[in-house]
Amino acid sequence: MLTIPGLCWLCRMPLACAHWGICSCCAKALPPPPPCCPCCGLPSANTRVACGRCLQKPPMWDSLLFVTDYCPPLNHLVQRFKFNATVALAPALARLLLLKVLATRSQKADCIVSVPLHSRRAWRRGFNQSDLLASRLARWLQCDYFPKGIRRIRATPTQLQLTARMRRNNLKGAFRVDFPVAGRHIIIVDDVVTTGSTVAEIARLLKKQGAATIQVWCLCRTL
Repeated sequence: MLTIPGLCWLCRMPLACAHWGICSCCAKALPPPPPCCPCCGLPSANTRVACGRCLQKPPMWDSLLFVTDYCPPLNHLVQRFKFNATVALAPALARLLLLKVLATRSQKADCIVSVPLHSRRAWRRGFNQSDLLASRLARWLQCDYFPKGIRRIRATPTQLQLTARMRRNNLKGAFRVDFPVAGRHIIIVDDVVTTGSTVAEIARLLKKQGAATIQVWCLCRTL
């Protein structure tokens, strides 16, 4: 489908502000997630305190924020963005995440990093979707941004068909931290969090090097 500047990516109606990408009506109509744990982002009876899962086995990060579940219509936009090289979607998707951040008054952070791709995969795709989101969020929120702060030093098989345990094993030794971490409040940006194995491995490395707090921000959390 051709992209016409100034039209909403979802309803195709003209936008009052062309750079928004998604009109306010469509943004408000996105299906809200069920009540979720503020720590792991999975369904929970209480949205203010950690769920029983997190109390028994806390994740490596401190909190997780997302726009909606991995479901229509946002999952279709994410797929176009990621697999069809529709990079023009980046500002609109980053803005959705920004609106969620501002609405929830998330804890202020010092810096933002994105989940990296291995150099070969980044070369084939031509871009890193998480980097396109993170760079805009850092500029809008006036945070430090380290585009190569996290490096993927080992190519790994795609995670799509792996179980949670296989995903964790698949990622051991896959990343390296290349920026000063100690004492910082850090945000990890990704497009979709499924089992959380990728961001957990990155968060583990950051905590090991002395990060004060770690937040995970993503467009979709698979529930």
